[in-house]
Amino acid sequence: MNNKVIWKAGTMLAPVPAVLVTCQDSYGKANIITIGWVGTICSEPPMVSISIRPSRHSYKIIKENGEFVINIPSKKLAKETDLCGVISGSKYDKFHETGLTKANSISVKPPIIAECPINIECKVIQEIALGSHNMFIAEITTVQVSKDFIDNNGKFLTEKANLLAYAHGVYFSLGKQQGTFGFSVKKK
Repeated sequence: MNNKVIWKAGTMLAPVPAVLVTCQDSYGKANIITIGWVGTICSEPPMVSISIRPSRHSYKIIKENGEFVINIPSKKLAKETDLCGVISGSKYDKFHETGLTKANSISVKPPIIAECPINIECKVIQEIALGSHNMFIAEITTVQVSKDFIDNNGKFLTEKANLLAYAHGVYFSLGKQQGTFGFSVKKK
């Protein structure tokens, strides 16, 4: 039985992370942009990609300075995450508008957002023009993780962090764990 409806080709991948990307211009002014088009692309060396419209304020900053931080917010930061995606850093200081806290990065100039459970520091190695968006491919240089979400064995507690996700105009928090890698073939 085929109960599918055919739609035109589009960006239906969901859910995706809703992340706050920080960047810093050559004058030292930091900005935050909300991005849903982000992903892991390589393990060795560790690399990620983010895609941004060239018309966006943050695009110009990242292109010029070649560094950014992917800050992964929790559900407590849904309002701040949304605000950083609808106002422009060319007109507003998003740190001031949201009350988010700048903290020091280890390996790049842009600050991390202290309230985010995970901060991934990145250096751009390539830019690819794709159409509506340009993709920055970047090497991960440092990862900072909030101690509140690490157990005694050094494992990150995803379920405790309540990370934010995005799907078709709606924000969600990650839900109940359904299994672990390899559980489908694990012997009892």
